[in-house]
Amino acid sequence: MELILKQDVENLGFKDDVVTVKNGYGRNFLIPTGNAVLATKSAKKALEETLKQRAYKEAKEIEEANKVAEAIKALEIKITAKVGQGDKLFGSVNNIDVAEALAKEGQDIDKKYISVTTVKRLGKYTAAVRLHRAVNIDLEFEVIAQA
Repeated sequence: MELILKQDVENLGFKDDVVTVKNGYGRNFLIPTGNAVLATKSAKKALEETLKQRAYKEAKEIEEANKVAEAIKALEIKITAKVGQGDKLFGSVNNIDVAEALAKEGQDIDKKYISVTTVKRLGKYTAAVRLHRAVNIDLEFEVIAQA
């Protein structure tokens, strides 16, 4: 079944992508929730027109995302966490903690666009941040002990 996505769907595609999915997934989940519509000839033509009109706007968005990426790369992110024996943390550090640390530095990034492996020890780590479908950066951060 060929569908046009109306919004980003994790592990499937981005808004306005034409994707092929199994019939049940499209009919029972994507279409009823409003995440996609059937990719008919008329819908594809309308999508082409929309994409042509959006090309200029898209270039501006990519430029802005690159500026934000440079600003984020210049930041030195340190996340404090409670520490137990040795360098083990009480709990863990995840994408929510990284998003909060970025917000404190003045960069509001939604937590769903930040990907971090679960951190359970002190040290330096890397988070993948998606600012735009064409702009992805690796953010270095350090987990330090709470004083």
